[in-house]
Amino acid sequence: MHLKAPHTRDLGSSADTSEFRTDTDSILIKELRPIYTGVPGFFEAFFGEVEGLQSAAEVLFQMCKGGDNPHYREGEGWRDWPQSAEEGDVLKWLTQLTNYLLNSAEMGERTQRRTVIGHGTRLLRGSTATRKLDIGFVREEDAAEQDADESSKFPWAKMLVPAELKSNANEDTEYKTIGGVARAAREVFFAQDSRRFVLAFTLCGPLLRLWEIDRLGAIASEKYDIHKEGLILVRSLLGFLWMNDEQLGFDPTIITTTEGTRYIEIDRNGQRECLVLDKLIMRVACTAGRATTCWKAYLDGDSKRKTLIIKDSWQFPEREVEGDLLREATDAGVINVARHYYHETVRVSGSDDDVCENIRRRLDLTKAENYKTICSKPVVRREVGLRQQGGRRQNSKEQNRSKQSAQSMSGEVSSKEKGRSPNNRKRINRTNTPPVANRVHRRVILCDYGKAIYKASTRARLLDAFKGCIDGYESLYSTTGILQGDISKNNLLINEDDDEMWASFLIDLDFAIRKEAVDEAAGGAHNKTGTRPFMAIGVLYGETHSFMHDLESFFWVLFWICVNYDGPGEKFGPSAIENWNYMNDTELGIQKTGLISNEADFLGEVGFNFTEYYRPLLRCVNRLRREVFPRGQRWQTQDIQLCSRMREILQNEIKEGVDSEASVIT
Repeated sequence: MHLKAPHTRDLGSSADTSEFRTDTDSILIKELRPIYTGVPGFFEAFFGEVEGLQSAAEVLFQMCKGGDNPHYREGEGWRDWPQSAEEGDVLKWLTQLTNYLLNSAEMGERTQRRTVIGHGTRLLRGSTATRKLDIGFVREEDAAEQDADESSKFPWAKMLVPAELKSNANEDTEYKTIGGVARAAREVFFAQDSRRFVLAFTLCGPLLRLWEIDRLGAIASEKYDIHKEGLILVRSLLGFLWMNDEQLGFDPTIITTTEGTRYIEIDRNGQRECLVLDKLIMRVACTAGRATTCWKAYLDGDSKRKTLIIKDSWQFPEREVEGDLLREATDAGVINVARHYYHETVRVSGSDDDVCENIRRRLDLTKAENYKTICSKPVVRREVGLRQQGGRRQNSKEQNRSKQSAQSMSGEVSSKEKGRSPNNRKRINRTNTPPVANRVHRRVILCDYGKAIYKASTRARLLDAFKGCIDGYESLYSTTGILQGDISKNNLLINEDDDEMWASFLIDLDFAIRKEAVDEAAGGAHNKTGTRPFMAIGVLYGETHSFMHDLESFFWVLFWICVNYDGPGEKFGPSAIENWNYMNDTELGIQKTGLISNEADFLGEVGFNFTEYYRPLLRCVNRLRREVFPRGQRWQTQDIQLCSRMREILQNEIKEGVDSEASVIT
């Protein structure tokens, strides 16, 4: 079977992909859908809490209308507005108006001064791909540093409010305009690890629209003609200049000292603890989604600075809390699974931090100007990654969130859908009510630290780490009845430095499933979980998730590493299987089945795609294939002893010397 070269790209949930702007725009917009525009109450929700904004804006607007040559005339609009509305001319005009407002406004106790910058065709530093910015609000001192070095690129890490300019008013909600907002928001999220949401605006001709992008998607205000509603423009610009960091979307629980040290505070076992953020380990490059972010940290006052890991993510409320599962595993003595230290739902402004209530201030999206348009089309949502509820009882607030999210994503399978294979079915909302899910900001702190398994320093240590992770998986399942549910290259870690931590271990119970929930789901509707390239064939075909599927995923992770890496952590360019990230379930299931069905083909065609560094592991991978896929077929009966046989193969390969030059395929 010949492996095909990749032809498209994917985003944050993918494994080992490169990206280009032309390939990601449509995916970015899909990631944000449904996008609600013309949401009533938007302005008050996000600008209403800016102290003194309303009165100050009215005073400034009257100043704009005063004098012999006013900036604004009723019935005519703004002075010096470029009639062609070309982006460069609008940028110059908007910069002048913003500076006028900034210099005329009473700053009061506000110590941070901001300004507007425009880069047009200039690229910004820190982009995940080729990105440009039309205009944006930044701190004045950051803009001054940029002006001092005209050759440098302005960093996304310092962008406060991005904006998109278009000369044509008809482009107000067009694909390119929304795509520009989506690209900018994604870059801001990725570069600023404490961002909860991003505010932005678009100016298409004279039409102003304000935007908010969060981990559920994007919503926008009504559109305003700045020549007819001049006060709105003044309030908006002044609001962006005056907002504090929390109002701009930064997480106030991550505190920065005057010396630049960052920390969080927690209440653990009745004691107040301060955890200093040492460095950022990971931040997923996405807009909507879990947006997992991890920091390496240590307890303030600990002379040894023992490493702790802080993980923030945005979870669907119907999912069982990962911190509860990790604490249960730790208390039960599970081995080789990251150990629990603390967990919480992040609280901001005295409330649990979630999207619908805390960020969007309970805005009624059913009143959006495009709500009926959204409702006129069947709403389709694939449920990959949503797991069955089980175990811990929820409190009343979580039950309400779960009910709202579950109802919004529910839907019957039509008679037409029933005729399709289970893996090809989609969840269709028969009432045409668009799903308005919710996401909750959760924080987990762990005791174990390591690097991704594909960064193991030698082939022998790689196999030994796989062996240890299988130990951990079996311990978790046999002790607590929890299936990890997402065996992937980033969820298997190796520690080659600290003897006080697990040498290799599993992380991430976001998609974990309790055995009793799996048993209840058998034979009925259920959800698919996992990272696509590593999902078991049966899961792709719609089978109820079992521990056998997770063991198969271990095989696919090792296979993926051997094809995609040519040394410890050394990515081998676009590989022959990178397109697994964006194949549909059936296509990927068929290709995987073809790969493992015939040993001669596997050793020949597939072995040819192993990189030079990992080709000595072909014998080991083939031996695992024989156990995971007996007689070249998917397993028919569950067999817990498969764990032991897989570990034995790995151990034997280590003893036989996988790091030697010679490797005999048998």
